[in-house]
Amino acid sequence: MTAQALDEAAQALDVAAQALDDAAQALDEVAHHKRRVLNRLRRARGQLTALITAIESNAPRRDIVIQLSAVSKAIDRAGFAIVSQGVKHCMGRAVGSPHGQNEPPEHYLTLEELEKLFLILA
Repeated sequence: MTAQALDEAAQALDVAAQALDDAAQALDEVAHHKRRVLNRLRRARGQLTALITAIESNAPRRDIVIQLSAVSKAIDRAGFAIVSQGVKHCMGRAVGSPHGQNEPPEHYLTLEELEKLFLILA
């Protein structure tokens, strides 16, 4: 093998290693995003439990409405986070980045579907 062939092989390995690093980073970002959404929803579940308890114990209406607002905002934030991740995946597929490459095709969203989901939350 010539020195030039060895250099080309080394460059090809570098490109492959970078692609693997990019894919691993994308998977880490997806896992991080999923944890954040689940944490928001768990927080909302706790707030909803507190809201139900407040209603059952005849808490002042002001406290109930404040708690209801907190639950609503927590759920909305989780929804927006899901939609934003969908946009990121959609755009990643469009430009060929590793973002969105590991999702099954049935999870893919079109831009029209993303727009509808966004408007549902708005």
